[in-house]
Amino acid sequence: MKNITVIGSGTMGNGIAHVFAQRGYKVSLVDLKEEFLQKALATIGKNLDRQVSKGVISESEKEAALARIQTFTDLNAGVQTADLVVEAATENMAIKLDLFRQLDELTPPAAILATNTSSISITKIAAATKRPAQVIGMHFMNPVPVMKLVEVIRGYATSDEVTKTIMELSKDLGKVPVEVNDYPGFVANRILMPMINEAIYSLYEGVAGVEEIDTVMKLGMAHPMGPLQLADFIGLDVCLSILRVLHDGFGNPKYAPCPLLINMVEAGYKGVKTGEGFYKYNPGSKELVVSPRFIK
Repeated sequence: MKNITVIGSGTMGNGIAHVFAQRGYKVSLVDLKEEFLQKALATIGKNLDRQVSKGVISESEKEAALARIQTFTDLNAGVQTADLVVEAATENMAIKLDLFRQLDELTPPAAILATNTSSISITKIAAATKRPAQVIGMHFMNPVPVMKLVEVIRGYATSDEVTKTIMELSKDLGKVPVEVNDYPGFVANRILMPMINEAIYSLYEGVAGVEEIDTVMKLGMAHPMGPLQLADFIGLDVCLSILRVLHDGFGNPKYAPCPLLINMVEAGYKGVKTGEGFYKYNPGSKELVVSPRFIK
C-alpha cells in the first residue's frame, strides 16, 4: 500500500493523515471546503513542529511529511489512485452509508475501505457496498499522533486477508492494533462510555461535584484524566451519539444517556470544541476551570 485517502479533515482526519504521511505514505486528504483543509494542514504543521522541538523528528522529515499530503474538495479526484481509504467523517450513520456507496463506485476495485467510526456497525456500512469483504473498521484514538491503540474491527463479511493487511499496516504506523468483532461500541467505547455516563449521572444526582468526581477517578483509579474532563475532550455530542448507538444496538436501559448530557448537547455546550462543557476553556490557557453552571 502506497496511496492513502483520508475522508474528513477534522480532529481525527488530520491526525490520521499526519501519521500516514510521517511514515512515508502518499496521502490525499478530502473535505467539503478548502478552508477546512487549510485549517487541517495548519494543525498538522503545528503538531509536526511539536515533534521537531521534542527531537522526535527532524525539520527535513517534517517538510517531507507535509509534502506527501495533497488536498481535495472533489471526492472523485481524491480517491482515484487509493489503495486504502480511511473515512473519518462525522459520526452519523446516514452520512457514512452515503459516503461508502460513493466510495464503492469511485475507488479502484482492489481498494480497501476503512472507517474510523467509534461505534457504528461495520457490517451495516459494508452492506452499502458491493465489496463487503474489503470493508473494515480502523478506529484510531485521539490524539492520533500520540495514542498507540488502533481498534481493528471485522465486519461480518470482512476477509482474513484484509484484516491481516490492516493489522500489519497499523504496526507499520507505529501503532498497536487490537482485533475485535463488530458489536455496538466495539471494546473501547462499550466500556468507556458507560463509565462516562455514570460519572455524569453522579453529577446529575448530586453525589459529588465535577472536580470531586474527576479527582476520585484520577487518584483512586490511576486514570490520567477524569471522566468528565475526558467527555469534554471527546465532545459531549460524540459521547451522546455513541451512547445512543449502544442503547439502540443492545436495547439495554443501562446504556440510556443521562438527561444532563442530553440537555447540555441540545444547549450547545459540547466541551472543548465549543469552549464549555463540564469545564470552561479559555483560549491560550491550560488552567482547568469548572464551568460556572456546576459551581454551587
